Amino acid sequence: MFNVSVLVISIWLSSLGFFALAGIDPRAPVYNSLADFILPLYLFTACSFLLNSGLIAVAISFERQQSAFKIWREQFLWLSLNYFGGASVAAVLVVYAKEMDVPLLAISYLTFRTSLGRLDDANEHLRLQNRLYLSTVETLAMAVDAKDQVTHGHIRRVQRYAVGLAHALGLSDDKQIKAVEAAALLHDMGKLAIPEYILNKPGRLTSLEFDKMKLHAAIGADILSSIEFPYPVVPIVRHHHENWDGTGYPDGLKGTDIPLGARILSVVDCFDALTSDRPYRPRLTAQEALQIVIARRGTIYDPIVVDTFAENHTRLEETTRHVGPESSTLRQIADLNNPAALSALQADQTKSESVLPARIPDGWNRGFEGRVHAGDLAAVSLGLLVGTTPATGCCVYIVNKDATSLRTASVAGLVPTDYLGTHTDFGRKISGWVAANKVTALNSPAALDLDRDVGTAGLVSSLVCPLIEHDQTVGILALYSTKLDGFTSEHQMYVEALAQTLVAAVTGHTSDILEVPNAVSLVEQLLSQAEQPLGWWPVGVVVARFQAPLGSGDAEQSISRTLRSIVRAEDSLLRMDRSAFLLLLLRSNNDATREVAARIQGIRPESCRN
Repeated sequence: MFNVSVLVISIWLSSLGFFALAGIDPRAPVYNSLADFILPLYLFTACSFLLNSGLIAVAISFERQQSAFKIWREQFLWLSLNYFGGASVAAVLVVYAKEMDVPLLAISYLTFRTSLGRLDDANEHLRLQNRLYLSTVETLAMAVDAKDQVTHGHIRRVQRYAVGLAHALGLSDDKQIKAVEAAALLHDMGKLAIPEYILNKPGRLTSLEFDKMKLHAAIGADILSSIEFPYPVVPIVRHHHENWDGTGYPDGLKGTDIPLGARILSVVDCFDALTSDRPYRPRLTAQEALQIVIARRGTIYDPIVVDTFAENHTRLEETTRHVGPESSTLRQIADLNNPAALSALQADQTKSESVLPARIPDGWNRGFEGRVHAGDLAAVSLGLLVGTTPATGCCVYIVNKDATSLRTASVAGLVPTDYLGTHTDFGRKISGWVAANKVTALNSPAALDLDRDVGTAGLVSSLVCPLIEHDQTVGILALYSTKLDGFTSEHQMYVEALAQTLVAAVTGHTSDILEVPNAVSLVEQLLSQAEQPLGWWPVGVVVARFQAPLGSGDAEQSISRTLRSIVRAEDSLLRMDRSAFLLLLLRSNNDATREVAARIQGIRPESCRN
């Protein structure tokens, strides 16, 4: 109704002016020559054009919340040439129609039909080109997303968030919307230049590593600058890590100097990152992530953008739940870039160089003998490795029956006993990340595995190794050290060798009693290791054997508690058999070991039972 009314009104008002100026009777027009009405005709044309295009521009301005004059100037001004050209042709046809006997209606129809046909062809070609262009951009972006094992699927969700937030902010300019849509897909393009050990590191980045990571914004913009985008994509990609207060990177832009698309992208990029699992922290709930975003309002993020996102985040979150099927090719890219693939290549290379057989003690390759409680697995492992690694704490995790989570089966050394029995989902913390990716994590912060609320006992670095059988993770062996970046690749070789031995113990039994080395083999192994040049400190070994079997139950637990009270927290206590315990005293000497032995000799079993 609006379109029809605008056309009728503009022609009617313009025609009134035309007939009044030309002095022609509209009921019986007589045209002798062009000179009789050429000036009124052009005034009629100008009036008709201004009324028709002006009213339509005003209507569009209400819908887009933009200036009507700006819309008219950009979208309609050039159409005036068609109006005046059509008026000139119409004047000639009207004056000479009788002499030429030309069917005006037929000519007008055929001309109009031809013009519309060409216009439809041009629009269809433009749609095909645009679809091809967007498909190419999206495929490239998905390949980058698949390369990054940590943030897989991230850019798809960010795109949905960004476009929805742009509309919620009232952004209706089609070029700006398309720029946000493309930039959301391509904002991580610069990660192609970032080493994979940084992208997939299960721990917080060092300052030098973070400096390298910050380069991805500028590199991504430089890569995309070679593409002639029809809308401003490159500035959004370059500045999506700028902060509202000017402390961001790469150029330190501040406030509204940051492109609006970049301000939108930075908010939704942060929110999706916070609500996704990362190797250095588990995912947060939507409310927790939203609170963090709001807390950064006015310092890191644009206050208006944050407020709008907070009002609409529930609706926007719904749009990200189904981002479409994943292609098999992109899945293959992700698999090839899985850290486990690199670990397998490194393992094959190590075996081909015959490094392990020459450096790993033969005793570890004989398998496990004897029996001991599952809770002593960490103590045995720590005892075997204490001469060759700087480990002062150990955890052994076993995969639960659901095959998606871990249970802390054993702890030793400085690791607090409060961690016993705790559960960790695959993908969370260092141990869960290692379980999911089947690759060893070297020198990640121990606090990422050991909750600060429970206590880390001064442990700062870690070496976490998967226990794998038939390509399935069955457990995790985690060592922790009080020394920053205390583990080396050579330590990793030793731990992975022990992990191969532990696999049989973890998978061979389902009860609380698991296969471990017998006491004699273990003591011999410890003594032989103490003489190796790689030893970090001497180990004291004390065997406490009682004359009668202790059995199980309260008596055993009472004696265990008493023995534990004699030694330090970092020392390990394990059950050898029904009448004996083995104590491993880390960083000990002869005098200290004899003192502990003397204190054990003074224990009265009957008093322990009390």
